[in-house]
Amino acid sequence: MYDSQEIANRIKSVAKSRGIILKTMLSDCKLGINTISQMSKGNDMLSKNLARIADYLDCSVDYLLGRTDKPDVNR
Repeated sequence: MYDSQEIANRIKSVAKSRGIILKTMLSDCKLGINTISQMSKGNDMLSKNLARIADYLDCSVDYLLGRTDKPDVNR
C-alpha cells in the first residue's frame, strides 16, 4: 500500500527543488487548490491526476509513489 502523506511530501519536495509554486502547478494541472492537502490527509488521488503532476514536475510516477529513489528518470 502507498503512503498518501509520503506521496504528498515527495510532490512538495520536487516542486520546491525545481522552484515550482504548488498553487501554480495545481492550477496548470487543472486540479483543486486543496489536492495536496487532501492527499496528506489520506484521501486517494486519481492516477491520471498523479500522472499530470509527475509530468508537470518532470519526474516519474514511480518516484512520487516511492517505488524508486530516482526522481529524474525522465531525463
